[in-house]
Amino acid sequence: MNSTTKKIAWITGGGSGIGLAGAVELAKAGCHVVISGRDAAKLDAALAQAQARGAPAASISAAPLDVADGAAVARVAQGIQAEHGRVDILVNSAGINFPKRYWGETDAATFDQVVDVNLNGAMACTLAVLPGMRARRAGTVINVASFAGWTYSYLTGPAYTASKAALMALTHSFNIEEGVHGLRATALCPGEVATPILAKRPVPPSDAEKARMLQEADLGRTIRFIADMPAHVCINELVISPVWNRLYIGGEDLQRKA
Repeated sequence: MNSTTKKIAWITGGGSGIGLAGAVELAKAGCHVVISGRDAAKLDAALAQAQARGAPAASISAAPLDVADGAAVARVAQGIQAEHGRVDILVNSAGINFPKRYWGETDAATFDQVVDVNLNGAMACTLAVLPGMRARRAGTVINVASFAGWTYSYLTGPAYTASKAALMALTHSFNIEEGVHGLRATALCPGEVATPILAKRPVPPSDAEKARMLQEADLGRTIRFIADMPAHVCINELVISPVWNRLYIGGEDLQRKA
């Protein structure tokens, strides 16, 4: 396995959920990890949580950022690279959805917000680190897509589904073009994960249902696994789901509206 020791990782959406879990595991693996998110106070709390979960304090720092702000993305990326010299691993984990998500209740402005974060934010962050990765002929991009982008379902609504399917296409296009420069990208496609974004569902799942889902730590270990692959290995897609997969089985909170 290719050690991640002394690598520099940048994780968006790192204030909670999958992003924070990935940050913890990469920090444990020897990376210095910079987490980004829109809420500076939430990031401070995330740093404390990361340390409580075993991440060395000196191995993780924060840089507040709204990935939907292209100018801010460029500024933060430049700052990280100036301070640490490079970004070896980029994890695009920032993502949003809204309770009013279905065709009969959403609107164009809501659609734009979802796409600006889930897709355009990942694009902007990738573009910001790409020149350095190309110059070094080494770099890993992990795009947290979704089971909903891999196989379509009712649950997530058109904006989220479209943004995650497009994020998968973005990942493949990166590998098509950048593999010849020694770079690689993975579309990580998790099924239901018990993270705070579940509170944004029209009907949040019960605690009993969440206990059967993938857990944040499961995705943290998966991100570490991808990043730790030897440099000649590209995991193009990684689909991971709970054994009790409610997207197949169903659940009361997944019922389709009339």
